[in-house]
Amino acid sequence: MIRIAIQAKGRLNEDSVELLREAGITFEDSKRKLLAKSDDFPIEILYLRDDDIPQAVAMGVADIGIVGLNEVEEKAQEIDVVHKLGFGKCRISIAIPKAEEYNGVEALAGKRIATSYPVILKKFLDEKNVDAEIHEIAGSVEIAPAVGMADAIFDIVSSGGTLITNGLKEVEKVMYSEAVLVANKGLSEECKNILNQLLFRIESVERSRGMKYVLMNLPESKVEEVISILPALKSPTILPLTQKGWCALHVVINEKELWGKIEQLKTIGAEDILVLALEKMIL
Repeated sequence: MIRIAIQAKGRLNEDSVELLREAGITFEDSKRKLLAKSDDFPIEILYLRDDDIPQAVAMGVADIGIVGLNEVEEKAQEIDVVHKLGFGKCRISIAIPKAEEYNGVEALAGKRIATSYPVILKKFLDEKNVDAEIHEIAGSVEIAPAVGMADAIFDIVSSGGTLITNGLKEVEKVMYSEAVLVANKGLSEECKNILNQLLFRIESVERSRGMKYVLMNLPESKVEEVISILPALKSPTILPLTQKGWCALHVVINEKELWGKIEQLKTIGAEDILVLALEKMIL
């Protein structure tokens, strides 16, 4: 049995739950429970605040966890980042009132900067040899300049809409973050084996994202021409049809290339093109 800590509520909760379920793990998603157990995989789900997850994993309260890379850096716990998950992407940036001029990081010298990420901010300022005052606050960082608590802020930015609403502009993009899978450094062999099984499932889910399974009928004389324009994991699957001189071709195509490829295929002579969603891709 392995225990995974995920965010109890917030921006990473829904994506974490969805990922585990896509990986074939069923469990009760209840925000009123601290712990939930899966009936079809040897795993327990521990619901925590995101900023508590790195410490919980480091202490062994949880064996693994899903948390933002920004929290991993901020808490500086002795844990391993084993896999980047590609969701929850954001950046942590410095922002100032939009009416103020900004001529580089040196302009922050002597300023008071409000943040919930003092460790990351201090590291950045030290690297730039900038002496500024770090004012740590727990929430509503973006209002600090407007109420006179700070001259600038250092906070998470996704779309930038919150900054605009509060009369701020982004001037330094310090760190890019996303959800990561982290693990305790002292995992038992049993837990390592379960973690590897989980990673196998997660990677299969990730490979299928943005991919479509395409089936089509085409003249046998056009097979080589079609293969030359189609991507495939190894080679397309080709099956004969009862209609003489025709065959069926099956292939996986990236959704970004889908419509362009279909137009080419129709020009060549492909017919009855069927596009299906791809749930898992196991290599």
